[in-house]
Amino acid sequence: MIRFNQFSLARGTKPLFEQTTFTLNPGEKAGLVGANGAGKSTLFSVLLGELHADGGDVSMPPSWQIAHVAQETPAVDKTALEYTLDGDAALRAIEARIASASAAHDGAAEAEAHASFADADGYTAPARAEALLLGLGFTLDQTRASVGSFSGGWRMRLNLAQALMCRSDLLLLDEPTNHLDLDAIVWLEDWLHRYPGTLVVISHDREFLDSVCNVTLHLENQQIKRYGGNYSQFEVLRAQQLALQQSAYEKQRKTIEHLQSFVDRFKAQATKARQAQSRMKALEKMELIAPAHIASPFTFEFRTPDSAPNPMMVMEDVRCGYHAEDGSEIPIVDRVALSIQNGQRIGLLGANGQGKSTLIKTLAGTLEALGGHVRQGKGLQIGYFAQHQLETLRPDDSPLQHLARLAPDTREQELRDFLGSFNFSGDMATAAIAPFSGGEKARLALALIIWQKPNLLLLDEPTNHLDLETRHALTMALAQFEGTLILVSHDRHLLRATTDQFMLVAKHKLQPFDGDLDDYRDWLLQHAAEQRAALKADASAASANGADASVNRKEQRRLEAETRQKLAHLKKPLQNRIAKIEKEMDALNGEKATLDAFVADPASYAAEQKTKLTEAIRRQADVNARLETLEADWLEAHEELEQIG
Repeated sequence: MIRFNQFSLARGTKPLFEQTTFTLNPGEKAGLVGANGAGKSTLFSVLLGELHADGGDVSMPPSWQIAHVAQETPAVDKTALEYTLDGDAALRAIEARIASASAAHDGAAEAEAHASFADADGYTAPARAEALLLGLGFTLDQTRASVGSFSGGWRMRLNLAQALMCRSDLLLLDEPTNHLDLDAIVWLEDWLHRYPGTLVVISHDREFLDSVCNVTLHLENQQIKRYGGNYSQFEVLRAQQLALQQSAYEKQRKTIEHLQSFVDRFKAQATKARQAQSRMKALEKMELIAPAHIASPFTFEFRTPDSAPNPMMVMEDVRCGYHAEDGSEIPIVDRVALSIQNGQRIGLLGANGQGKSTLIKTLAGTLEALGGHVRQGKGLQIGYFAQHQLETLRPDDSPLQHLARLAPDTREQELRDFLGSFNFSGDMATAAIAPFSGGEKARLALALIIWQKPNLLLLDEPTNHLDLETRHALTMALAQFEGTLILVSHDRHLLRATTDQFMLVAKHKLQPFDGDLDDYRDWLLQHAAEQRAALKADASAASANGADASVNRKEQRRLEAETRQKLAHLKKPLQNRIAKIEKEMDALNGEKATLDAFVADPASYAAEQKTKLTEAIRRQADVNARLETLEADWLEAHEELEQIG
């Protein structure tokens, strides 16, 4: 048990905790939440023994092994796999004993160390480490690559893998999803569900907290208050408590009424599609927890766009990608057929590296298409937030200077009022942004986009630097945005609350995803389970080989080859059928984009176009009906294929 009793601690002259008491029981998984500066990271330092109480006491079992994610990755001359294995310090100690006994020619000590190695599952360790790395998004080749060859974000994933490799009693994770894509987050959640120890996690990803945690520790007013339940349950309890505070009544009522009107309006137009129903539930939930955000630092709204072209944009047979230094083409997403209609709200799904950002850049016009045609509607105003948007800000300029460049003819007071609504008021509006936090810079980047009144928003991971309250404000604003939205995000709450349909970027293609985020999670976990089963089989083989060198590997390989051959024989007709369906769907989607654009064009309704328009509408209905049939066939074939596999 972890127990904080009348715990007090100050940093410099600032008291962070004042006589606060709470307990965590073995095996509990706690989410640590609170405003920036409330003391979340300080609490981790206390648990790690790096800081000590000024008053009261902290106790936990002295035998507990604590694992946490290192913030720096040393430039070691090791592979990613070896670096991950270093996380199991006990196993590394046994390996050192084996090497020492072998060097001393001490047979008895060496035999004893080998027995300890087997007891510690040493023979399966490489396979377990490999499974961690693959789950976190590394390829098999990357597991053999040098640590020094990876960029900063991937090194943080290596540090996370090393922490998960440690056989710990207490695991401390500080923003573990920051450098992960959605696929890796789903895998990590599944891993943490099976983790037997005690977990304390700091995160701004509410769905991650909801999935993983059964306790919430809220830091506020120098106290740590324990709530039973996940983050959503904490919000409801806190909302109920705050609703009783009369001083907050007016703001609470206004927030709820504003969202209620939008919920009612959306309910009237929501289709029966699972994605739209999922968004309906998310909006109703936001209405329920509105009181919990009364004290939020700020709220904002998107300005009403000046125009609403329809279609917004049409892509016909577009190839998205880059040019290599030698001038050759590197296609990432091929044969994109997409007609973006006014009011659509699309969430893009797919693993890192599949081309989501490349597609968004091509839509935004910051990356020229390698081929095909991209047509923009008249009056289109794009608001584009890139993953690296903060790098485009000028560090020596103030928020006011950034905004004045966009609106040179607008009165300064109007600009100041607008910036004030984003918490850039007083001296902060005229201060250089260089020392601003990542969250403050992200807020400024959003403010600059909103000023321009976009009718098409292209957002690529907009929440990367935002805390929970700012994410909530963004979610509320996007949920009520009147324009068109295309969103890439690993924040599932944001995706659920703001998008009505999903598209999947995979295998160099853009295709509809018929389902909601729960379906996508199930799909990912199914593939992860298959991968785990294969790795487990390899690990068992490695263990048997280490324990008994006489295992007949040749016979095992023969049996495996026979099994693969039988599976391939069963799969081949289904794979051919799927390929044939996909080929027809690609052709129909291309035709559909052309028909949609023609039907949406006002010029098509001229008298001389009447016959052509009638035929186009009839053909549009035929194409849509055929696509529905093909999608059902495609899903059925894939389900049969998964059952065989």
